[in-house]
Amino acid sequence: MRIVVFGASGSTGRQLTQQAAAAGHEVIGVARRPIETTPGVTTVQADATNPQAIAPIIQGADAVLSAIGGTFTRQPVSLYSRATTAIVEAMERYDVPRLVIVTSMLTDPGYQPTADFFYRRVIDPIVNRRLARTTHEDMRRAGAIVRASSLDWTIARPAGLFDHPAPTTYELTENHADGLFTARADLAAGMLAQLTDDKFSRRAMAVITTEITPTPGQMIWQNVTKK
Repeated sequence: MRIVVFGASGSTGRQLTQQAAAAGHEVIGVARRPIETTPGVTTVQADATNPQAIAPIIQGADAVLSAIGGTFTRQPVSLYSRATTAIVEAMERYDVPRLVIVTSMLTDPGYQPTADFFYRRVIDPIVNRRLARTTHEDMRRAGAIVRASSLDWTIARPAGLFDHPAPTTYELTENHADGLFTARADLAAGMLAQLTDDKFSRRAMAVITTEITPTPGQMIWQNVTKK
């Protein structure tokens, strides 16, 4: 299968390209800045918000995976919606059917982990309502663009992301799940699994890691020190 991965220079994007190549797919990794070469991955430098730049990359693909991301800011954010618009338009133009994009569990108003002090006292009031508010607003706009398209789409929603070298045990449920953490390796594995499974076709899919749990401090440190 020929797969195009946007956001290939990020932590989730690297997991996607590495796991897809290891599974034998033909992988094209797209990023705004130069990225390290990965065996089995063709790397392309392009701006995902530029329709003219990405259309030729998408042409001829079987599926597109988007792990585009940016740093949190209180300023207005449009990266996700602009990139998603360009990707969807190119996919519809060239009849590329399958799209899986990453947003966040925090974009779902129904996400309320059971009696969790860390979520209620830190993640929701500080991250969700302040630091990442404009990011999540734009993620919701991106999700609406995908839902309005004619594509066979899945919106992957992780919880708090942390690094782990390889996939572990994780849970996939519709919309949201009762959990706080998602390993980037598990998010990538769950996204790639959707290329051969239609359970979450035209649905939002929560991804939660169940085997290992980072401490809150480890998870925050990994996110604030990562580009």
